[in-house]
Amino acid sequence: MEVGRRCPCEAVRQSFALTFVAVEGLITAVIDMYPKRFRQKNRRELLILFFSIVSYLIGLVMLTEGGIYVFQLFDYYAASGMCLLFIAMFQSICIGWVYGADKFYHNIEHMIGYRPLPLIKCCWQFVTPALCLATFLFSVIKYTPLTYNKKYVYPWWADAVGWMLAISSIICIPLWILYKLCSVKGSLTERLRQLTSPDVELPQFQKIILSDPSQRPSEAAHLATAVQESHC
Repeated sequence: MEVGRRCPCEAVRQSFALTFVAVEGLITAVIDMYPKRFRQKNRRELLILFFSIVSYLIGLVMLTEGGIYVFQLFDYYAASGMCLLFIAMFQSICIGWVYGADKFYHNIEHMIGYRPLPLIKCCWQFVTPALCLATFLFSVIKYTPLTYNKKYVYPWWADAVGWMLAISSIICIPLWILYKLCSVKGSLTERLRQLTSPDVELPQFQKIILSDPSQRPSEAAHLATAVQESHC
């Protein structure tokens, strides 16, 4: 009986903990992208309030009589494994091959104070992208239309809405790449170099400047200007 009494409270506590982590991760990412706009008095609280209200209104729809159908539509498409695998695959590719595993390795060392195992770099470059790609392709090949309780088959327009939900999170990656390429100056090669350069405030960037100032002062200055322009 004692265990049974604690279970609901534990479930509620875990739900609040998961919600807090998800909201905090989203809010932190938005603030880091636009620090000048949101790192001001009460701006963070207003941003959290906005996301909370939007999430509440979306969740309110799922509490109606037909809310379970809406919930399953979100769960099957928007929060499905295909979307998460697609994003995870591109994250590992960007870390391992676009930004560079060695650069990210130095960033981790600066944050935690020691160098992780070299196996981590192999995971960033090979293991994680391969596993995510294989699982993503398997999910696409084995895709079946959404059904509820193995009886109700969702209409075609509901599946279309579901795919729009799925694509809305996936398409952000190529759209953001195009936006950043168009927002910085220079040729295509210079733009790619700017967008894959470390931040000027990172210790590894300072090492580039101080390692051989007689041979690479122009390169360091170019990188500093490029990264600052890419942040604008």
